[in-house]
Amino acid sequence: PALEKQPVPGAARNRTGNRTPTQSKPSSESVIRVFNIPAITWSLTAVLLLSGSYHALQAARSRQRTDRVNNILHALMNILMAAMLWNLAPTTMLAQIAVLTGAALWFVIQAVARPEFKTFCAGNQGRLKCAYHALTMAGAALMLAMMNQGTTPAQGTAPAQTMTMPMPATHHAMAAAPQNTATAMFDHSPALAILPTIFFGAAAVAFLILLLRGRATATTPSHASAPRLPVRAEHGLEALGAAVMALMFATMAV
Repeated sequence: PALEKQPVPGAARNRTGNRTPTQSKPSSESVIRVFNIPAITWSLTAVLLLSGSYHALQAARSRQRTDRVNNILHALMNILMAAMLWNLAPTTMLAQIAVLTGAALWFVIQAVARPEFKTFCAGNQGRLKCAYHALTMAGAALMLAMMNQGTTPAQGTAPAQTMTMPMPATHHAMAAAPQNTATAMFDHSPALAILPTIFFGAAAVAFLILLLRGRATATTPSHASAPRLPVRAEHGLEALGAAVMALMFATMAV
């Protein structure tokens, strides 16, 4: 009786299975909480898959190798973003981030290439387009990194919760240190999403203006409607893609 172990405060709560504040959230739960609504998730998935299919079709039709690679990278980015909405393949998250980072670097190289390289971005408009696509790839990589940071369980929380034997106070402090570090890192993530939200929101408005302007100029001369059709479709998909990026970053910023 003199050596009888006293109950540890908080141990009863752990045995009953109640969720404590230090418990990590399940890996299947998405950081983008608003996309738990099925209607929004399916709508954005349809937009991303439509854009990815368009770029895949353009890649099959392209005769130049650079255009084919660019369209393949765009199709892959849309597929990865669609998978992000459903939190698919979380074990390959680092590989996805590496691929998107390499794609962003590829578009940066095209944007700053010398004019002698005709297969790369030509003219000021082409360089600006490649620079925007580089920022789009970098934004998708940043979004994946933020999502991976939020869904990764904090280290040291599981052993601290499953232990039922008394433990010294110093060991509790050591176990709580990694968790506090991970929580502090995740607290800074919403601030990183504000600037991409503004940027892609402005890009969506700009592409929408270009789409409306192209439609107005295409209806005046009848002979100009045919060659402008792919440009109008591209502007429309760019506007939808930028709007999706802005919406996804906006939900991470709140």
